[in-house]
Parts: sequence; structure tokens; C-alpha cells
Amino acid sequence: MIDVTCAIIVNDNKVLVAQRSEKMNLPLKWEFPGGKIEQNETAENCLKREIKEELNIEIELIKRLESQKFKYELFTINLIPFISKYLSGEIALAEHKCVKWLTKEELECLDWAPADISVLNSFLKLNNDAARTL
Repeated sequence: MIDVTCAIIVNDNKVLVAQRSEKMNLPLKWEFPGGKIEQNETAENCLKREIKEELNIEIELIKRLESQKFKYELFTINLIPFISKYLSGEIALAEHKCVKWLTKEELECLDWAPADISVLNSFLKLNNDAARTL
């Protein structure tokens, strides 16, 4: 089991999504950005580090959502999502092909990485009032 974090980054009622590059596993699939937790690292510290490394931005973690386990053919991941708020920085892509800021309604139209689908569904079920406070 691999512990992986992901950020649902919200800014001005839009959510940041990232498209995996052609060189990554699951090429061109969309995901919430994040990465693997390193030894002796908390999920929170991992996510802030990964977002800075991959996207060059700073985020504030607002709410941890329920972890989602997903079994791929060769491994299983425990995906730990956080609703996050964009704080600062200009996006510079280190790994992904592109990113987009989308409304909640637009998110369902993407070709998602399989593990991220349950995270997306959990996020979309959240009370809209709670999401507006971001």
C-alpha cells in the first residue's frame, strides 16, 4: 500500500486540476495534484512540499477528506485528499502537461485517473455552502 496525498485547490470558486504528462503512468489522465508521502513525513507536510515542487505554488490546507483506497494492477494506493486554498505563487509545471482552473460542474467532463474519481465524487457531494467559504 502506497500512501499518496492530493490537493483539491480552490480559488475564486474554481478548482485546480492537472493533466499527467505523456511520460507519467496513466498518461494524459487528469488528477488532483499531490504525491507520495516520504518516510517520517506527515500527510500535510507531504502535500505542501509536493505542490511547491510540482506547481511552484503555496497552499493552505483547509479540510482533510476521507481517504480513498484504489487497487491498480500492480499496487494499491491510499489516496489522502485535502481541500486546500491557493495562497500565492505563479504556476510553473515540473511534471504535468498542463493545469486548468475549472468550476465544480466542469470537473465531471474530464478523463480522470481512476484513483481520483472517488475523491472527485466525495468533493462534489460536499455542501455547496461549505465550499463557498473557501
